[in-house]
Amino acid sequence: MAGDYQKILEKKNQSIRMYKEHAFQSGEIEGTDQNTRLLNLRNYIEKLRKGSYGKLNQLLLDEFGSLKIKYEEAQLTGRAKKRLLKIEDIVRLKPFHWGYEFDNVISEKGGFDAIITNPPWETFKPQAKEFFAQYSDLVTKNKMDIKTFEKQKKKMLQDKEVANAWLEYQSQFPYVSLYYRSAEKYQNQISVVNGRKQGTDINLYKLFVEQCFNLLRSNGYCGIIIPSGIYTDLGTKQLREMLFTQTCLGNLFGLSNERFIFENVDHRFKFCLLDFEKGSQTESFKAAFRINPREAIRKEKLAAFLNDEDEKIEISVPLTRRLSPDSISVMEFKNDVDIAIADKMARFPLLGEEIDGKWNLKLTREFDMTNDSQLFKTEPGKGRLPLYEGKMIHQFTHKWGEPKYWIDEKEGREKLLKRGQKDEGQILDYQRYRLGFREIARNTDIRTMISTMLPQNIFANHKLMMSNLDTSIISNVCLVYICSVLNSFVFDFLIRQKVTTSVSMFMFYQLPIPRLTEKDSYFNEIVKRAAKLICTTP
Repeated sequence: MAGDYQKILEKKNQSIRMYKEHAFQSGEIEGTDQNTRLLNLRNYIEKLRKGSYGKLNQLLLDEFGSLKIKYEEAQLTGRAKKRLLKIEDIVRLKPFHWGYEFDNVISEKGGFDAIITNPPWETFKPQAKEFFAQYSDLVTKNKMDIKTFEKQKKKMLQDKEVANAWLEYQSQFPYVSLYYRSAEKYQNQISVVNGRKQGTDINLYKLFVEQCFNLLRSNGYCGIIIPSGIYTDLGTKQLREMLFTQTCLGNLFGLSNERFIFENVDHRFKFCLLDFEKGSQTESFKAAFRINPREAIRKEKLAAFLNDEDEKIEISVPLTRRLSPDSISVMEFKNDVDIAIADKMARFPLLGEEIDGKWNLKLTREFDMTNDSQLFKTEPGKGRLPLYEGKMIHQFTHKWGEPKYWIDEKEGREKLLKRGQKDEGQILDYQRYRLGFREIARNTDIRTMISTMLPQNIFANHKLMMSNLDTSIISNVCLVYICSVLNSFVFDFLIRQKVTTSVSMFMFYQLPIPRLTEKDSYFNEIVKRAAKLICTTP
């Protein structure tokens, strides 16, 4: 394969040299013969390019084959049908062969000196609403709910032409996605945390970050505008690892789009300006964050902000690793005092750490509002227990809102029991007192972490994270202590640096907290005060 590739490049370079010799020789070019000769050479080069692309596409097809990737033909019902890839499938992708087009840059210089780019930010997967908008004006309505859309979609699919187009559209994605997950040059697209793959959706901006790195020469520079997920999301962990260990990060700016710096992007969207130098390591980097509506920057003031050294803080990579050891997410600090506080807090163990002789908290989710909706009753009744939602609680209170749904206890138990487990009247989690906190948590709200103790004999929806007592032994007084610390200003300060719209289970486990027990000073005083706020009903 390498030999074939070199022959293609040699032929291309020889034809371009011939053209340059004739086109840029000293003296004016006169006569139709000379012009005809140049035109013929240009036509020959273009013909050679088309022939070369045919061979290069075949090499790419061979690479797909070596990765055991097949074409998946979508079906209206049932699983997709797999078949071997054809050259037509590769041609349809219109691949750009960087090594061919920039042979001298890549082979002689080792890559580009600099790359400046604002790549696409879309997720690489079928977008049903976007597709069907071509066939129905009704689909373009912003307030169309999912049920109305599915009804309209079903109606449109009765048209054979639309149905075939939809199937062909869907089939374009799986084999390309598999390539992005498997190809050696895209080895940092999928993050692995604690043995599990995270963020498996292929996002175009993530591909561009890694490809920019690949195309740079050693000590080459890249400046790129991408979503803020590059420094926070679990699915970009491997890219952060690449940037920290194989590049020298220069500046990282986190900005909100409240002032519509990008006119066609939602005003709530957060994006990032990032620059790095390939071929070194990052010990620390300059950063500045303006991610809240109150702090949003207007276009005309953006350049001044980016160039103002007083706006920037210096964040060390070792501190980032201590604060987020599994995800190495960058926290959105505002000033050096924030960093000093976080550094002090990082001395305490993370909630996800297992520590002998101390309490260890495990979390669980119960009923999904969509997948389990068939269990929900809209009125209370005999044998029914209330379904608690995140919006029904606030700090230290379980009486913030009234239940809208109830679940038959027997049906709820069947759902909660492990597969194959018999119901023998054993005590389950919902029959105990539990700690809960809201998953929906914005860093622009008055308080981000909302936590309380929940009464016995209630079920919870998936937006209310609950302590899992089946997998951990922890006393009620310890849960009250944890609730108190979660609701503290200090804990709220820390989590606001990490959160955008929700507190995931993984993010929660990455937060430090003092593991006080009944034997420690202040534990009982904290528990008594918290209990007076919590225990307001029988």
